[in-house]
Amino acid sequence: MATGSAPRQLQLRAAIRTKNGICVPRKWIYHLTEGKGNTDLRTEGRPDMKTDLFSSSCPGGIMLKETGEGYQRFLLYNRSPHPPEKCVEEFQSLTSCLDFKVFLVTPRNQEACQLSSK
Repeated sequence: MATGSAPRQLQLRAAIRTKNGICVPRKWIYHLTEGKGNTDLRTEGRPDMKTDLFSSSCPGGIMLKETGEGYQRFLLYNRSPHPPEKCVEEFQSLTSCLDFKVFLVTPRNQEACQLSSK
C-alpha cells in the first residue's frame, strides 16, 4: 500500500495467483473520506463498496473490512505468504467478536507471486 497520485488517496498493488498458477497483477485505488481520524475508504470504480482499515500488531500486514450490497467480509493481508500464527489468531479473535465464525485460508502450496516495481 502506498500513497496515490492525488491527495487523500491510497493505492494497493498486488500480484494474485490464479487457480491455474498464473500471477495476475492487480491495483486498487482507495479514496479517503473526509474527517480527521476517519478510516473510511471508498474504492475507485466500486461506489457500492465501503472499506474500513483496522490497526494490527502484525508486521507487514493490514486488516480490512469490506461492505457492499448484500455482503460484508474481513480480510487479512500480509506481505509474507506465511504470516506469524499470532497475526492469524489476532485476526480471528477480532472478527469473532463481530460474530464471524467461519474463516477461509487460501492455500499456500506455491511460491508467492513477485510484485513488479512498475
